[in-house]
Amino acid sequence: MKIPSPIHLVVLSLLAASIWQTHAADQALPRSTPEAQGISSAAIRDFIETADKEIHTLHSFMLVRHGQVVAEAWWKPESADKNHVMWSLSKSFTSTAVGLAAEEGKLSLEDPVLKFFQDESPAAPSENLKAMRVRDLLSMSGGHDVEPKFNFTNGPSVKGFLAHPVVHKPGTWFRYNTPGSYMLSAIVTKATGKTVLEYLKPRLFEPLGIENPEWSTSAEGYSLGGYGLFIRTEDIAKFGQLYLQKGKWHGQQLLPEKWVEQATAKHVENSQAPSAKTIDWQQGYGFQFWRCQHNAYRGDGRDGQICLVIPEHDAVVAITAQTGQMQTELDLVWSKLLPAFRTEPLAAAPAENEKLNQAAANLSAHPAKK
Repeated sequence: MKIPSPIHLVVLSLLAASIWQTHAADQALPRSTPEAQGISSAAIRDFIETADKEIHTLHSFMLVRHGQVVAEAWWKPESADKNHVMWSLSKSFTSTAVGLAAEEGKLSLEDPVLKFFQDESPAAPSENLKAMRVRDLLSMSGGHDVEPKFNFTNGPSVKGFLAHPVVHKPGTWFRYNTPGSYMLSAIVTKATGKTVLEYLKPRLFEPLGIENPEWSTSAEGYSLGGYGLFIRTEDIAKFGQLYLQKGKWHGQQLLPEKWVEQATAKHVENSQAPSAKTIDWQQGYGFQFWRCQHNAYRGDGRDGQICLVIPEHDAVVAITAQTGQMQTELDLVWSKLLPAFRTEPLAAAPAENEKLNQAAANLSAHPAKK
C-alpha cells in the first residue's frame, strides 16, 4: 500500500476543509434584504438600537422572514460560530424528541410515567402519581404544587422526582417544572436506548445543519432535558423555522405536522401561576412551548434565550442574552417589528440597509452594573 506523501496529505486536508465549508454554507439559511421580504431596514435598525439601549445585555439577534434571514447581529465578544447556552429553551428540543419517539411508536403521550421507571418507583405510589402521563409532563401539569427541588451541580434525579408529593390531579394544574422536563429526557432514553442528544442528531440536528450541538448529561446518564443544551443563534432560528413550516424542511417532513400543531397549542391555563409575572407568561402553555400575544409561540430560557415564532407574519426571531429583561425583549418585538411587517415586498433601500448593517456591526455587550 502506497503511503501518501506530506503534500498529498495537505491537499486532502484542504479538500476536506473545502467540502466541509461548502456543506456548512449549503446548510445555512438563505439571506435577503429586509425590503425584499416586506420589512424595512429602518424598522429593524430601530429595534436593534432600542434593544441595545434598554436591555443589559443582549448577545445576538436574528430575524427570519419568509424563510430568509433579513437581519443578524452579535454583541461582541459573541459571534455567529459560537455555541451559546440555551437554558430552558432546551425544553422545546426535549419535547421534539418526545414527539418523534411517539411518531416512531416508541412511546405514547398517554403512557403513565411510572411505566418507564419500575425500579425507581416509590413502594406505595399515590393515585395521582400513578395517573401522571407523558402528556402531563409535556404541559407542565404533572400535579406538583411546588417544583421538585434540585441543584444545577448535581442535577435532578428520577427517584427524587417520583418521591415528590403529587398534590393535584395530573393535567389540571400548571406548575413550571424543570425536573419534569428531565423526566421526559429519561423517558426518551428508556424508550429508545439513546440520550436525547444521540436520538436527535440524525433526526433533527443533522438535517437542519446544526453542527456540534452540546448537551450535558446527568449522573444517571440522561441528557439534562430541561437545560444544558448549547447551540448557535442560527440553529435557534432554524429550529423555529422548522416549526413555522409545520415540520417540513427542504421538502422532507422531519416532524409530523400533527405534532407541531399539538406542541404549540395551548393545553393548560397558566395566567394564575406564580411564574406568570408578565403578559407573555399568561397566554397558556403547550408541550414545552409558551403561547404568546399576537397568536405567536416560543421556546425560551433563563437570561433571555428566545426562539419566537410568529405564524401570522411568517417570521421567526432568535435571541440570545444574559438579562433579566425577557418581557422587554418581547415587548420590543411587538412594538418595533410587528407593526413593520408588510405582505408585499418594499422598494429597495440600499442606504437604509447599509445603516442597518453598520448598526449591527458595531455592538458590544454591556452588562448591567452590579
